[in-house]
Amino acid sequence: MKPYSEACEQNKQPILAVLQQHFADVHHVLEIGSGTGQHAVFFAAQLPHLQWLTSEVSELHAGIHAWLAEARLPNVSLPLELDVNQPDWPVENIDAVFSANTVHIMDWSSVENMFAGIGRVLQSQGVFCLYGPFNYHGSYTSDSNARFDMWLKQRDPRSGIRDFEALNDLAHQHGMRLCTDHAMPANNRTLVWIKSV
Repeated sequence: MKPYSEACEQNKQPILAVLQQHFADVHHVLEIGSGTGQHAVFFAAQLPHLQWLTSEVSELHAGIHAWLAEARLPNVSLPLELDVNQPDWPVENIDAVFSANTVHIMDWSSVENMFAGIGRVLQSQGVFCLYGPFNYHGSYTSDSNARFDMWLKQRDPRSGIRDFEALNDLAHQHGMRLCTDHAMPANNRTLVWIKSV
């Protein structure tokens, strides 16, 4: 039985509209934290010009395999084993990276390592799209995000909604400049950076 995420089902169309804009000229997309695999099969089907590289920690690979086996898409790859904290990532020279709803689940050290890793593997002029809820100037953008952050911290005190400014500083440290900050439904955003070096 395939794993299922209601959030993936709800946000896939709005995210697709952003990816159609920013991934129009890219060829290989590394998805960090593919989760159930739902996003991968949907976006790969809608964006047939690109090769979608799924990645996850090994214990979630079975669910991704189930989605990929059913979809039978030629442009989505079996999941790579990727923990953002590992020193060597199993890819290099990628022209796009996508990640959804990941940085508020990780601890901050892992977020730092994720941005460092993206800085290493992303080509010059490559695109990084990050979807999720973010705070601005240290403040929540909605009451629902404040409640969500409280739930995250009760589950794991090291997790939580991240500040846009802190993430943007990390991106700058690793050679990326902000291209666009898209407002999304349900008080989420999609941040888009370009590798400028």
